[in-house]
Amino acid sequence: MLDRELWRALGAAGFFALRLPEAAGGVGLGLPETVLAFEEAGRVLLPGPLIATHLAAGTVPGAATGEAVVTAADGGLVEWLDEADVVLGDTGGAEPLAPVDPLTPLHRLPAGEGPVHRPPTRGGPPHRLSAPGGPRDARTPDRLLVSLLTAAEQLGSAARTCETAVQHARTREQFGRPIGAFQAVQHLCADMLARLETARAAVYAASVTADPADVAAARLLADEAAVRGARDCLQVHGGMGFTWESDVHLHLKRAWTRTQRAGGGTQSEEELAEDLLAGTV
Repeated sequence: MLDRELWRALGAAGFFALRLPEAAGGVGLGLPETVLAFEEAGRVLLPGPLIATHLAAGTVPGAATGEAVVTAADGGLVEWLDEADVVLGDTGGAEPLAPVDPLTPLHRLPAGEGPVHRPPTRGGPPHRLSAPGGPRDARTPDRLLVSLLTAAEQLGSAARTCETAVQHARTREQFGRPIGAFQAVQHLCADMLARLETARAAVYAASVTADPADVAAARLLADEAAVRGARDCLQVHGGMGFTWESDVHLHLKRAWTRTQRAGGGTQSEEELAEDLLAGTV
C-alpha cells in the first residue's frame, strides 16, 4: 500500500516539480539537481512510481503536488498499477506478478497504446487522456530521462550499500578483531567503492550533457554498481544481510527491479553500440 501522506509530502517539498518553471508553480531547477534528488531517493529506498509521477508533473493535474500517483507501462511491466491514479499505457490483460522486491508491486502487461486516466475517486472505468501516448523510442526525451533518473536511484542505492558494508566491517568482530582487517573483506569494500565512484562520475556527467550515449553508459555503470554492490554488501554481512532487520537484501531486490526499466542493460548497450558505429562512418 502506497503511503499517500508521504506522497503528498513529497509533492509539497517540490520533489515532483523540481524541473517545472517557477511560473508554473515548480521549483525551477535543472536536470543535474534532479539527479541529486533521485540519488537520495535511491539511497533511502523511497517507494512508489517516483519517475513516472515526476515526468508527468507538467501535464497531469495533481502530479506535481503529489495528489495524483502516476505510473507507466515500461517494457511490458508496470509498477504500482493498483495504486496509480494515472497509468500511461494500455493496462488491458495486466497480470500481477510476485515481485522480487516486496516494496515494488508489479504487473505484466502488453505494449501500451496510450495514457489511461484513473480518476482519484477510483470510481468507474478508466478513460483516455488527450495526450498522445504509445511505445516510445529509446531516444525520446522521456525515455532518456527514465533511464537517467533510474541510474541516479541506482547510484544512491550503491552508495548506501557501500557505506553499510564499510560500517559493518569496522564493527563486526571475528577471531578477536574487526572483519575489515581481513584482506578478502577489504577487497570487497574497495571494489564497491571503485564501481560507485565510476558510476557517480558517469551519472553526473550525463545529467549535464543529456547525451543519449552518456546516459546509456551511466545507466550500465549505475546498474552494475547497485547490483554488484548490494551482493558484495550481503557477502560482508553474511547471513544477517538476508534478514528483515537489515536493509541490504532490500537494496539488492530494488536494484534488480530497476534494471528492467527503459529497456534495461540491453537497450543501453545498443545505444552505445549505435553511437560507436556512427563514429566510424
